[in-house]
Order: sequence, then structure tokens, then C-alpha cells
Amino acid sequence: MRLHIPRTVAAAALATVLLAASACGGDSGGPSSSSEGGKTTLRFTWWGSDTRTKLTQQAIDAYQKDHPDVTIKGEFGEWSGYWDKLATTVAANNAPDIIQMDEKYLREYADRGALLDLKKADGLDTGKFEPDTLAAGEFDGGLYGLSAGINSFAVIANPAVFKAAGVALPDDTTWTWDDYARISAELSAKLNGKAWGTGTLGQNEAGLNLWARQNGESLWTKDGKLGVSQDKATGFLQYVLKLRDTKALPPAEAVSQDLNAALDQSMMATGKLAMGFIWSNQLLAMDKASGQQMKLLRIPSVDGKAADNGSYYKGSMFWSISSRTKQQKAAAEFVNYLANASAAGNILLAERGVPPNIEIRTAVASKLQPADATSAKFIQDIGKELGEPSPAPPVGGGQAEKIVQRYTTEVLFGRQSPDKAAKAMLDEINGELK
Repeated sequence: MRLHIPRTVAAAALATVLLAASACGGDSGGPSSSSEGGKTTLRFTWWGSDTRTKLTQQAIDAYQKDHPDVTIKGEFGEWSGYWDKLATTVAANNAPDIIQMDEKYLREYADRGALLDLKKADGLDTGKFEPDTLAAGEFDGGLYGLSAGINSFAVIANPAVFKAAGVALPDDTTWTWDDYARISAELSAKLNGKAWGTGTLGQNEAGLNLWARQNGESLWTKDGKLGVSQDKATGFLQYVLKLRDTKALPPAEAVSQDLNAALDQSMMATGKLAMGFIWSNQLLAMDKASGQQMKLLRIPSVDGKAADNGSYYKGSMFWSISSRTKQQKAAAEFVNYLANASAAGNILLAERGVPPNIEIRTAVASKLQPADATSAKFIQDIGKELGEPSPAPPVGGGQAEKIVQRYTTEVLFGRQSPDKAAKAMLDEINGELK
């Protein structure tokens, strides 16, 4: 799944108009929600597939059945247009009450006063959330996004391709980046052009972040700055180049095309890769797209210790509440239902990721589809190895993914050396930060 947001007029408008919103109190403001004659209407927006929309509407229907005085109006769409629409409605002081939010833009909206601090939300209980899970949506002393599902960056392996190459699956509790490169090159050699060992680590900014975390840095700092040095970024791109030079990767042209391919047309889904990189909650979608039962593996480390591989719990997405809603309590109660109610948990299951609420996670475990059950077990297995959550991207940080992709391909095509590409990449990311 490639998450890419173009810079548009609507997104740019957010930067200026939200300044006015930040000066206003929580219950004042625009026509986001309404309450007439004892009836409350809330607007709820999310992005996602038809499956997500169907399940979400089922959860809404169940809530409305038990709360006949509340009407939830769903507003949903594809990722590609979601952020433009949200920026426009927020800038027009007409934001939805409940917003499905992504880590890339959580700080951007919160810093400009568009999101409610959920620590102050009456009717929201976070007592069944692990501290690290809550921390994924926390910064500057506030909680601006409540995780709707948890996942972790992982290696995805296709056992069928390993079998075709006659190569054993690795021990992911002890492998290093050198092991990863060696195994990937061996797979490519034995598959002889029918498939390759691995996709690129530079498919998004998560790979760079994990690389930085393994080397004592982080892509972002807690105070909202770029935290990876040119030296570490150079090492990252040098490793990408090593995979190319040992033919562990497909040709540069194929890698470039794959970065923008639909999931079912990706090289991983079509059996052209033995390994790649993925967020763990995407396993079900990849299994369906490929028709194979894939396997999740831990990210390699420098020293072969899984606890040193930089992994952390990431909120696959978040529930946020508009700071301008006129119905803070009603909005918080609905978010509380989505996060903590067994009725909602039994409908949504792991569609948005492994449930963050520990009790809900246990209760729905037996009902999960095999791939989701595998993801849940993976999250459970790595729990004691994880570091503290990565800081949320600063304003403008959402552009990092496309920048990392572009300079990765520059290196793979041989148009820039790793050191020059690293400097240009970091300069460009810094230039996006506001």
C-alpha cells in the first residue's frame, strides 16, 4: 500500500485558515454537529475499502440502535481524495466531528488547533490501552489521536517462492542486514530471473526510520524536527545500492514501477519477490491479492538482536475529534464505543489493525481470519522487543515518503551517489517542514 498525498490548493489552505481555528474554544465554532429536539447528529469521516465501509456502517447501525437519540452520518472515500476533502472542510470551519486520522498528518492538524486533546474528552476511557499504544498518538502533553489499530513494520516473505528457490526461511530472531542481503542475493540467483530476493527498503520513509532507530537516531525528533543525520541516511542508501549490485533487487526500472503499482499488481502479490517490507496489518490484503499465505518476519538488525531492530508499535490509523465540534461528549462517547465496546470489536475485528484494547483483542482472537490472526500473533510475539513509539511527523513531514522513494530510485538508476542523494534527500525533507 503506497500512501502518497500531492500538495494541492486545499492542503495549502489548511496552513493558513487553521490559524483562526486554533484561537477558538472547543465547543464554539462551525456547524460540524447538531442537536435539535433532544436528537444529536454527528459526522464521522474515514477512508478505506468497500469492506471497511461496510463493517464501519454495521458498527454505526449497532450504536444507533442502542442510542436512538444519536444519528451518525458517515462520510467516506478513497485515500487519494480524503485529505484534500478534509483540508477543505476544516478550513471552511465545517470539519466532521469524528475523523479517522493518519500518523503522517496527526501533528499537522493538532498543531494548528484542529483536533481535540482526548485527555480532556469526557466519556472516553483509555484504561485498557497499553502505554506504548497510547503514546503513538501523544505529543506536546496531549493525546490527539486514539489508535484504532496497532501494527509494526515487518518483512513479508512468500514461502512458495522460497520453496521454488530451494532456500529455507530465515531465523528472524537472529538475522542481520548482512544476512538479509546474502539470502536475498541467493534467492535471486537460484530463481534466475523468474523472481528476485527482495523489494527495496526505500519504498517509504518507514525503512529509513527503522534504519535510523537501529543506529541511535530517529527520522523525527520529539520536538518536531528531522532527526536522521546525513551519515546514517548515506548508509541507508548504500545498503539499497548493495542490494542492487548483488542482484538481490529487481532491475531499477521494475523497482520504480513497483513503487506506484496497485497492490494486486505489485511484484510481491504477483510472485516476483520472495521478500519485501510491509506494515503488519496489511497481511490480509496481501494474502488476498496474491492468493498465497504469506509470512511476517521481524526486521533485521545490525547486531542480530531482535530487541535492537528499532521496531515499535505504530497506530495503523487513529480516531480524532474535531476541536470545533459542538458535541464533544457525544463524539467522545462514540469514539469510546469504537475503541472499547465488545459490540464494535466483534464487527470491526482487525480490519484497521490489531485491536489496541487488550480485552477486545483477546475477545475477538478466535474470530479473526487466518491472516489477521497471524498479524495479531506477530504483534504479540514481538511485544517485549519493541522500543518506544516513533515521534509523530512534524507539519510537512507527510511529504517524506515520496521524497525517500524518489532519491532511492535516483541511486538505483545510478544518477546520484548515495552520499549526494542523502544530502539532497534530507535537504528536501527539511524544506517541507513548517
